[in-house]
Amino acid sequence: MQSRSLARELALLVLGQLPDRDGQVMADVSLESLLQKALDTLMQHWRETLDGCAADLEKAQQHLLDSELQDGGDRGGTQVAVRDQLQASIGAAEQVLNGLSGCLELPRLLALADQDQVRDDARRRVALVLEQRSAIDARLDGVMEGWRLSRLPRIDRDILRLAVVDLTALHTPAAVACNEAVELAHRYSDDQGRRMINGVLRRLQQAATTAASF
Repeated sequence: MQSRSLARELALLVLGQLPDRDGQVMADVSLESLLQKALDTLMQHWRETLDGCAADLEKAQQHLLDSELQDGGDRGGTQVAVRDQLQASIGAAEQVLNGLSGCLELPRLLALADQDQVRDDARRRVALVLEQRSAIDARLDGVMEGWRLSRLPRIDRDILRLAVVDLTALHTPAAVACNEAVELAHRYSDDQGRRMINGVLRRLQQAATTAASF
């Protein structure tokens, strides 16, 4: 189970290093190359998250400066806004720290796992997403309510795509596939992304159950 989870996570991170368009092919690469691609994706992801933290902190600082020019009656609203921005920054910073911990842990876990199995499984998952991306995206768009898959962050899209591959091509039990996708969302997405992924997977399961009953 650990090997499959590692392969799924590695596939997610490798996908983030590939262009998000049809016609891509998964080359035969070493585990070291896959790991480097994964770490590159992680560093880019956490860099972007830290940039978001910095933007929130700048907004909070500006609100504090503006509050000095306001009358007392207006300061309550400013304090609430500053508190919300600081909470968002703290939450994002915690996510970055957890993610960086995962960066340090990933090579060790791979070293302990069956490396050939992890590499082959990760490559297979990436290849399946690349080969079937149009069909996978159409299936996901069909169960999204008021959204399009293209509007989601790249990492959320890839988590959902890998879940569809698990459910269809790899015939992973629905409960396992969904739980694994949610675990990836907890590691790499934010609260909004986790809720979105949960909702899409739930509707995807319902649609599959309805289709099977006919």
